[in-house]
Amino acid sequence: MPVTEEEREDIMTPLNRTRREFLRQCAAVSASATIFRGDGWAAPPAAPGFRTRGVVLVPEDLTLADWPERAHRARLSTIALHPFPGTVIKWIRAEAGQRFLEQCRTLGLEVEYELHAMRELLPRSRFAQTPDLFRMDANGQRTADANCCPSNDRTLEAIAQAAVEIAQTLRPTTGRYFYWGDDGRPWCQCPKCRTLSESDQALLVENAMCEALRRQNPQAQVAHLAYHNTLQPPKQIKPAAGVFLEYAPIQRRYDIPYEQQQNPTDRDSLSALDANLNVFPRETAQVLEYWLDVSRFSKWKRPSVKLPWRKDVFLADLDTYHRRGIRHVTTFAVFVDADYQKRYSDLTFIDDYGAGLAQSRP
Repeated sequence: MPVTEEEREDIMTPLNRTRREFLRQCAAVSASATIFRGDGWAAPPAAPGFRTRGVVLVPEDLTLADWPERAHRARLSTIALHPFPGTVIKWIRAEAGQRFLEQCRTLGLEVEYELHAMRELLPRSRFAQTPDLFRMDANGQRTADANCCPSNDRTLEAIAQAAVEIAQTLRPTTGRYFYWGDDGRPWCQCPKCRTLSESDQALLVENAMCEALRRQNPQAQVAHLAYHNTLQPPKQIKPAAGVFLEYAPIQRRYDIPYEQQQNPTDRDSLSALDANLNVFPRETAQVLEYWLDVSRFSKWKRPSVKLPWRKDVFLADLDTYHRRGIRHVTTFAVFVDADYQKRYSDLTFIDDYGAGLAQSRP
């Protein structure tokens, strides 16, 4: 979901830590994750359709206070929170966030965090002292405008350290971490990075984060977001163990099934998914869709429009993904909140969505 500079400024900047503190954090994350998982938190029984059956929401969407109950009734497995680490941390620590976590625990819903994280993984305030950690633009100038310089080992160490720190509070019950780069923004053009695609550069960062999280928690997984300028697969860098594909075709059409979008001019065509599945394991690959994303159809502005729900398109898309071996599916459902319910009342698309995901397929 596109973000404003004002929103970015509201992000809580992670504290810098020494390497010794970093190692203690790794151990703490591992121990707390084990306690957290072992405290009776379990997903609903696996449906014959898809293993992950999720929605991605922002905290404001939880003004629709019965979202967890609705998700449970629809046989969804997972609710993920979005968009920034600091914003979500602040909300999770508050009474509403704690109440949400307890609802999910009681209902057996998994909780994950899908985050635009780069500006907290590498705070822009570090640029004055360490500009070499940041990307170089096409004019040969270091800039703090977006992303980082992933060919610098110190960059990767700093980002991995911050990822572990964020994970101390935002602990996904699934062990899957979603720390994304800056939304559609350029990567580095320094002499070492310019021979790497933007997907390769993103994967360097994701590999480093996954390796740091796995040093103490071998089950941790980190998403590689194939989206916008990283939609095409990496060509030179291979995914580390535990790095899985998250494919998000934001520019595709939703008035016809995805498989019918074969015109060479179609944006985010299905061929990009097939290419990524030649690089990343199919069994862990996840599709991040926009079927229920009212914010997208509203051009990320309020008041929102009514969701143009096409159940036929959705079901055809599920068959397309299922045939490719994908068993993890989620969708943004941003702006499906109390105001949306008041304005349009009809939320039956949540049940349609859950039923489609749980449906048995050959």
